[in-house]
Amino acid sequence: MRIAPGGTIGIFGGGQLGRMLAQAARKLGYRTVIFTPDADSPASQVADETIVAPYKQEEALKAFADKVDVMTYEFENIPAQTVLFASKDKPVQPSLQALKTTQNRLDEKTFLNRIGVPTTPFAAVQMLDDLIAEAPLLGFPCVLKTQRGGYDGKGQILINERKDVGRAYSDMMGQPSIIEAFVEFTRELSIICVRGFTGALMFYPVVENEHRNHVLFRTTAPADVSERMEQRAQDLARRIAEGLDYIGVLAVELFETVDGGLLVNELAPRVHNSGHWTIEACRTSQFENHIRAICGLPLGQTTLTHRAVMTNLLGDDVETVDDWKRAPGATVHLYGKADARPGRKMGHVTQVFPLED
Repeated sequence: MRIAPGGTIGIFGGGQLGRMLAQAARKLGYRTVIFTPDADSPASQVADETIVAPYKQEEALKAFADKVDVMTYEFENIPAQTVLFASKDKPVQPSLQALKTTQNRLDEKTFLNRIGVPTTPFAAVQMLDDLIAEAPLLGFPCVLKTQRGGYDGKGQILINERKDVGRAYSDMMGQPSIIEAFVEFTRELSIICVRGFTGALMFYPVVENEHRNHVLFRTTAPADVSERMEQRAQDLARRIAEGLDYIGVLAVELFETVDGGLLVNELAPRVHNSGHWTIEACRTSQFENHIRAICGLPLGQTTLTHRAVMTNLLGDDVETVDDWKRAPGATVHLYGKADARPGRKMGHVTQVFPLED
């Protein structure tokens, strides 16, 4: 399938990832239409058109599909039924199956283990008795997570001791969950890949991520890893992308364990916060390559042009923008959000450095 420049891309979701996808699409000569329930969203400020409606409003979804040539999404919590309905008329990439697999932590980890990708040990929790039985087997501390809807640390509770099990289950309000063994790790890493319709697969360098209060704060690119670890991360990403028959950009979040191994923590079936630096520091950004992939264009080179450090502007951090604008090699990206709530991603800064330093 090839959609030539001049075509129209539909994007589910109106956040900052949709904003940067729309900007990349325009650079390549495509129009964009955003579908979001939120008025004046960051993506709508730069897109050609926006449909503001609930995700399950079928009349609006039909109008959306009629306007576009291909659909994609900027975050993975779009209702699967929404995508299924809209895709009766137009293709969606990544596929609905890839979306459904990554929307559910239990399905995701089951899939990963089935294709031989290592994760922390886990078990399903449907009722309190499951948690009482499984938590001691995994050991304390362990982590209880909702099966659906979690991101940026939401929907998860650390269980330090056996006596905390009942309270954790109550705090989760009985939602279907997953219990995971706590991972002793030295660093949080990630790798982003992009796969096209021909099966061509390209990788961005492994990066190191620093979180604050479960929200990504800083990404350093490339990470200081061995060639062997870089190859291992690529092999894991390749196995996942091919196992999902994936089209587009895929992010794989990793733990480096104390013994030097890699475990997959989570997948993101979309462009990812830890790849924002690619706009300034790679031949082709993750956003442009996602557009290329879903439109059937040749993939762009992911070669590094600079080293980079990407810093998220969270909440009141946005007030430091003037200082960042004076920093050498820094590019500021603001998302057009008015309310700087604590922890909210208001923008990011990428600072680049020469490769040879």
